[in-house]
Amino acid sequence: MVKTLWLVRKLGDFSSDLVGEDDIVVLIQDAVLRFPYKRNWYACKEDVEARGLKVSPDKLKSYEDIAELILTAQKVVVW
Repeated sequence: MVKTLWLVRKLGDFSSDLVGEDDIVVLIQDAVLRFPYKRNWYACKEDVEARGLKVSPDKLKSYEDIAELILTAQKVVVW
């Protein structure tokens, strides 16, 4: 189970020190422009495609995937 789901809109304002081992980070909006390949970090598929970026398919989460994570996570933080 996901302890905290972090939805990050702007990567420059976000401190990865806050992320725990059981957390998942999903970059959305302009945060996908600087995607760091870290364990349990993902990018919003639709935002990546809208910006014409290339991100490994195993690191993408669709809107539907993100909605499921929101429902199952113990806590959701939008940054």
